[in-house]
Amino acid sequence: MPILLVITHSHRRNSYFSDFSDSWKMAIESVGGSLVSKITELLAEPVKKQFRYMFCFDNFVHEFNEQVRSLVLALYHLQVAVDDATRNAEKIEIYVNTWLEDAKKALALYGVNRLEKEKGKNGKCFTWCPKWIRQFKLSKALEKKTETLRKLEEKSKKLQKVSHKAPLQDIEFLPSKEFTPSESSKEAFEQIMKALKDDNVNMIGLYGMGGVGKTTLVKEVGRRAKETQLFDEVLLAAVSQNPNVMYIQDRMAESLGLQIDEKTIEGRANRYATEDKKKLLVILDDVWKVINLKEIGIPFGDDHRGCKILLTTRLRDICAYMECQQKVFLSILSENEAWALFKINAGLSDEDSNLNTVAKKVARECQGLPIALVTVGRALRDKSTVEWEVASKQLKNSQFQHAELIGEQKNIYSCLKFSYDYLKHEKTKLCFLLCCLFPEDYDIPIEDLTRYTVGYGLHQDMDSIEDARKQVYVAIKTLKDCCMLLGTKTEEHVKMHDLVRDVAIQIASSKEHGFMVKAGTGLKEWPMSNKSFEGCTTISLMGNKLAELPQGLVCPQLKVLLLELDYDVNVPERFFEGMKEIEVLSLQRGCLSLQSLEFSTNLQSLLLMFCECNDLISLRKLQRLKILGFISCSSLEELPDEIGELKEIRLLDVTGCGRLGRIPVNLIGRLKKLEELLIGGLSFKGWGVVGGDSTGGMNASLTELNLLSYLAVLSLKIPKVECIPRDFVFPRLLKYEILLGDGYSRTEQPTSTRLCLRDISATSLNAKTFEQLFPTVSQIDFDNVRGLENIALSSDQMTSHGHGSQKDFLQRLEDVKVESCRDIHTLFPAKWRQALNNLKSVVIKDCESLEEGLVLSHLTTLVVCDCETLTHVFTGSMVASLVQLQSLYISDCEELEQIIAKDNDDEKDQILSGIAMASGLPKLKSLDVRDSSQLLGVFGQDDDASPVNVEKQMVLPNLSFLFLYNLPSIVCFIPGCDDFLVSRPEMLLTVDECPKLTTKFD
Repeated sequence: MPILLVITHSHRRNSYFSDFSDSWKMAIESVGGSLVSKITELLAEPVKKQFRYMFCFDNFVHEFNEQVRSLVLALYHLQVAVDDATRNAEKIEIYVNTWLEDAKKALALYGVNRLEKEKGKNGKCFTWCPKWIRQFKLSKALEKKTETLRKLEEKSKKLQKVSHKAPLQDIEFLPSKEFTPSESSKEAFEQIMKALKDDNVNMIGLYGMGGVGKTTLVKEVGRRAKETQLFDEVLLAAVSQNPNVMYIQDRMAESLGLQIDEKTIEGRANRYATEDKKKLLVILDDVWKVINLKEIGIPFGDDHRGCKILLTTRLRDICAYMECQQKVFLSILSENEAWALFKINAGLSDEDSNLNTVAKKVARECQGLPIALVTVGRALRDKSTVEWEVASKQLKNSQFQHAELIGEQKNIYSCLKFSYDYLKHEKTKLCFLLCCLFPEDYDIPIEDLTRYTVGYGLHQDMDSIEDARKQVYVAIKTLKDCCMLLGTKTEEHVKMHDLVRDVAIQIASSKEHGFMVKAGTGLKEWPMSNKSFEGCTTISLMGNKLAELPQGLVCPQLKVLLLELDYDVNVPERFFEGMKEIEVLSLQRGCLSLQSLEFSTNLQSLLLMFCECNDLISLRKLQRLKILGFISCSSLEELPDEIGELKEIRLLDVTGCGRLGRIPVNLIGRLKKLEELLIGGLSFKGWGVVGGDSTGGMNASLTELNLLSYLAVLSLKIPKVECIPRDFVFPRLLKYEILLGDGYSRTEQPTSTRLCLRDISATSLNAKTFEQLFPTVSQIDFDNVRGLENIALSSDQMTSHGHGSQKDFLQRLEDVKVESCRDIHTLFPAKWRQALNNLKSVVIKDCESLEEGLVLSHLTTLVVCDCETLTHVFTGSMVASLVQLQSLYISDCEELEQIIAKDNDDEKDQILSGIAMASGLPKLKSLDVRDSSQLLGVFGQDDDASPVNVEKQMVLPNLSFLFLYNLPSIVCFIPGCDDFLVSRPEMLLTVDECPKLTTKFD
């Protein structure tokens, strides 16, 4: 039906429709009649909504911005939880990963960024003009996107849990000289395997002293049981002294492939008990007391013959209490076995007859226990005969006493205490003791140890935080070398064997050291003690959820306090009154008024994580502070100007403070001793521009970085190029993680030199800004950088600013990632390639204009995806430069015909054969090619080349993984090599959707 629309000029744009609608309704009501009323009811809301699109544009923009901010915060906090879980070797829930992907896609280039660009074009004052149609459309788009983001945010609130303990279905046995197979372990292994095959046995108990090798043995049992298909699944769960039923249930659920919705232990147990179709071996390691298997829901007994339980314990009685039908004892090493292991670790030879005499006496004191033999042996390695004689007497007359230790156990503790005493440096000893402050089986961050030791005043002779960090790493290496600490998957973390941790706690709890450690024990209240806290120097209650703290404690000697509270728990104002000497405070969760710390003037390290912080102005009284951290403190909106008065600050960490919107001008510039500044992730992006008007001079500027002559480590995000002042140049830095542009990035303590440019235009960059960074950068990421022709940005411009020699330019570059850079034709100008001697990994995705491959002699990893115009990756003449390549992944390259192609100017008799091409990749281990419809051959497509004399076993001799998928045009893998895998039974092979492939993979 036609509608007459009268438009009048009004400055009240947002209220226009309200007035118009009221007038319209009054006119209709005057007509009367139910039909007209109904039409009014049906038409009023839709018409009003259309008018809102035109007249309420600012409202849509505001709602959109607020929703983006809310979703980004939700994304960040979930990513923090995911990263923490990953660091603790937990498995992330599938629905969590799905949500993260959905959220990142919603905030990615063709979502938020495009709307932001359109908003910028239309964000000025809109009057009646030809742009009103665009405004109308954009309002609708903003509304739709806002609703999508809102639904995503709401969905994040319904995610029940982030992760669960990762199952160890494929249990690895890693033989080492510390745990060499002994006669006892072989005998125990055979007994256990025999019992597992016995239908009348469903519960097996392995018992023996701590450190004798029980965990290593059951891992080998699990691996062998799975390998021989005795069981469908093998599950290993560490029980420890404080068993967590929910944790064990989660491990079972993952192994069984169950999605458990029940909240109670009983409900979950009933759910597990119905899932007993699989043959399951459950290994419960380090059991200290009787476990109710029915409470957990483990299906066992006569009615569940398919499930067997294998437990390990130090106490034989546990095997009896748990009604194990088969009890297996793992004894210590025989004297000959013990001597052989000790001799290896002490570096002794049969020729040292005089030294070996006293060394055998020392070895006997280790009582045949592997962990003692290894630690004592390594402690005495390269020592003189006199030192060996002294050590022998010390061990024989050891006075290490503890009421709970009896017999052999006391001797073992004495051996480990001896290894501690033989550490040369007090700093190494303190690092060892600090490791026991963390919960059992915890991945201990070395960065945390660094911040504790600096606050403890351990490195007063060091010139910088980085020097102190190196000292800690040296101490950690010493402890790992003598087996007092264990390595993890990452170099940034270590672990402690539970027996070693027990000894460390016993040492640390002595009067000499005054530690109180109750970490990871599930405490909800402050621990009760028969002793006063007056003698305590260090208290660790991390890994708990304390719901209440005492009003005041008298701890006149306390220097280190590590607390973990439940959410929303208030720290009493007088809590710290009796802690005048405290130097290190680490608080996780809870609500803290900084005013309560005003008398703790000796504080040197203050680390607040996930805390609500108030009265920050009181920080000005903590003049000795060297390390200050507000980490993921979502309530922090502004850094107080008083922080600029803290003249001793060396490290400032505000990573993950998503609401931090203001840093006062010249706050950073006044911290003259600042060495490390961490403002990564989503923490702060309101950098001001000197002489600009975007912030009105309210926020700090990047130019303040140039006022910090000691700055060596930097982590920050710069949201747009406009935040970089004209003529600004980054200072020389030792380590950095710098993100320029839009997008999400979580950054912790930088461990290398990384530069990331995302969603910006290369033409807007001043290459001089980075001239101090390019010679040291080790990782470069380019994501949707428009106008980027090569990753040197502008090599001519860089040359003109002091890098005329290619030798210095990008000389330390190791990793390059280029994604969605549509204008890039080649990664590097030819003249720079010889200088890239350290480049080892290159990832190229969605670069539609990329035309030529990459020739770098030290490259080990290459990934190429979604490069539409690429016809080949290498040419035959490049093969000689690929000798170091180990991993090659190619996907979704529609025009790709060959991976290694002929050179255009080759004569026929000069053409390399497919076999010769492939033999030029001697170190290639993994080859994955998929979803490339035009690919004819991996190594050439015919065999008209000159013959070569190459044996087939020399073609790709190290290839252990081959994946070819959805390659409809591929004819051959290697011309002239039709039965490539005949002699390679160990190859992990997948060939699917390759209908024309003639190569035999038998």
